[in-house]
Amino acid sequence: MAKTRKTKGAKGERYGGFDDLVEESEEDADLPKDEAGRRKIKRQYTDLLGIRIEKLRGRILNRERINKTIEGIYFICADCMKVCHSLDEGLVEDANNQQNLCTSCSKARNQAAPSEAARPSASSPSRPSRKRASA
Repeated sequence: MAKTRKTKGAKGERYGGFDDLVEESEEDADLPKDEAGRRKIKRQYTDLLGIRIEKLRGRILNRERINKTIEGIYFICADCMKVCHSLDEGLVEDANNQQNLCTSCSKARNQAAPSEAARPSASSPSRPSRKRASA
């Protein structure tokens, strides 16, 4: 059986995803090198985790030592469910590490909390509760 020759178009299709990588690097060209690297890692986390982001929301993904005093933390925000970094978006850390928030979501949540507290809730009783006397 005779060998068939591949056309030039087939070779270009093999590296079709390469064009996407070039466009992403052009987007990050105006950013500092460390911030561009963090964006790339965030995209990789998003691609790697896929649908599990909803399950892992609010959790810390990775801690990195930037220098002796600064620690960078990759986490998934509990509200917006985006992969965030503590140096870029900020981090409001939860004591249990289950509901970590980025700074913008934390501000939005804190602004919404006083307005909810001002409204009386329907579940609160209209009469004060009485304490029983112990025997």
